[in-house]
Amino acid sequence: MDKKDLEREFHMAGGDGETSYARNSSFQKKGSDMAKHITLETLQQLYKETRPKSLAIADLGCSSGPNTLSTIKEIIKAVEVAHNNEISNQPLPELSFFLNDLPGNDFNSIFKSLPDFHTELKRDVKNGDFPSVFIAAYPGSFYGRLFPEKTIHFIYSSYSLHWLSKVPPALYDEQGKSINKGCISICSSSPEVVSKAYYSQFKEDFSSFLQCRSKELVAAGRMVFIILGREGPGYVDRGNSFYWELLSRSIMDLVAQGETEEEKLDSYDLHFYAPSAAEIEDEVKKEGSFQLESLEMLEVDSEKGNVDDDSYGNEVAKTIRAVQESMLVQHFGETILDKLFDTYARIVDEELAKEDIRPITFVVVLRRKL
Repeated sequence: MDKKDLEREFHMAGGDGETSYARNSSFQKKGSDMAKHITLETLQQLYKETRPKSLAIADLGCSSGPNTLSTIKEIIKAVEVAHNNEISNQPLPELSFFLNDLPGNDFNSIFKSLPDFHTELKRDVKNGDFPSVFIAAYPGSFYGRLFPEKTIHFIYSSYSLHWLSKVPPALYDEQGKSINKGCISICSSSPEVVSKAYYSQFKEDFSSFLQCRSKELVAAGRMVFIILGREGPGYVDRGNSFYWELLSRSIMDLVAQGETEEEKLDSYDLHFYAPSAAEIEDEVKKEGSFQLESLEMLEVDSEKGNVDDDSYGNEVAKTIRAVQESMLVQHFGETILDKLFDTYARIVDEELAKEDIRPITFVVVLRRKL
């Protein structure tokens, strides 16, 4: 699938129904909460150094649902604290939030929540000093330019940068057929050329991302991003890539039952890549516009069973479905989805009974060089 199609078709499941991203993104919320102290301290440090009268903040890959506005609320509080510690005799800065995602994102659900959000903000004010808060949507791919030059102070991106701009073209032979048979991403059975194709696409995309952001950020502006990754140099592990391998296996199960065709599985490829810490560092160094201030690894786990006694496999299946449904429906049709994710939940539970699955998350802090 090329860049244009992806930009049109890919989005998290909208609304607030049973399978929506809004109701199935607790893993992402947990990860951003674990990284929260890093995000907010970085922002406060930036504010102390620059003390702008108006602070512009961008959330790239904001998606929809409560996580987006919850992040904005935390950021507002952090700026208020930094301001009161530094320059309490001045008015609070105006705060502009630019929410970015691909055009298919359910921005409407965010904007419908805004009246209540503003009411809550006012209710939380202790001393009567209330910052002016402006929130706007900026649809488009973050692999291209989004904002005018030197207009953004702080960029935040949570669980988005592992999505590539397109499926790597090198996955296809001269007839346009995928060389990654029976797999939707990098699997243990994938030929080496598949891993290389994904890594090459990541380098190209991440470099474009850094170049664009370096133009948009003010001097000494900061960027914090949270990204799924992997621990070692090997491309295959029992982490993030393993979840996709199990999804491939689940689709293969449906093929065996005659629910879908093998050709459909062979022609479905994910635009996902979990980089290693070294790969992130290398690209930052190579691109040259940013100084790497910190890179931390987190182990974020889905809740192992919740109040409804859901199995761990069910929790993972709901999370993956909310993320992948838009693409799966387009390729396989809607009728197989429930069966596919029931199978997937069972396979995840079976694998977990054998050995732990350990998805890795990185929190990266970059400072725009002067």
